[in-house]
Amino acid sequence: MQTVTNKYTQPAHFSFVEKKSEFIADACHIENLDEAVVFVESIRAEHPKARHVCFAAIVGASEAQFQERMSDDGEPSGTAGKPVLQVLRRSGTTDTAIAVTRYFGGVLLGAGGLVRAYSTAASGALKAAEMSRVVPAQGMVCDLDYSQYATLQHLIKQYRGVIHAENFTDKVSVEFLVPISEVDRVEQAIRRVFQDTVKLVRGELESMME
Repeated sequence: MQTVTNKYTQPAHFSFVEKKSEFIADACHIENLDEAVVFVESIRAEHPKARHVCFAAIVGASEAQFQERMSDDGEPSGTAGKPVLQVLRRSGTTDTAIAVTRYFGGVLLGAGGLVRAYSTAASGALKAAEMSRVVPAQGMVCDLDYSQYATLQHLIKQYRGVIHAENFTDKVSVEFLVPISEVDRVEQAIRRVFQDTVKLVRGELESMME
């Protein structure tokens, strides 16, 4: 799987004109479908005079976990949101939203023409985007002494993990993700390096970018 890494504040951008209608596609990374809605509303605010702002979004680490949402926003049913969603599906892209804004030029495109136009716009936005690979990941949590913190940071990086959250009190509490393929090795390394003085707890299965 892959994902767009562009933030919603700086989405990937592509536009073209088809029979006097302008199609403007923007693509960004999202963590959940609520963020997709926020992104689309931000695009709508940028284009208050546009006739339509259609979109599709996918989140999830695998097809079995996918959650999807789409909208034709007034275009004939199945001619806008669905083609955009199909572009995301065929490209193997997840955790991504694509919004396509249309300024109507006065010439009707017909159902087939709309499907082609929205597909072209979505494909163009993906080609313009920065992409990363998405892999299944295991969430992990551990508490440790301040003197152990730098060593843990090094181990997480060594096993391709990323720190998700930290809390500094009398101890350091660290939440991090590691690829599923590295779970056993990172657990063994932490036990070996800290000689069982650090308790490691597995959290939820998630996804992460590499």
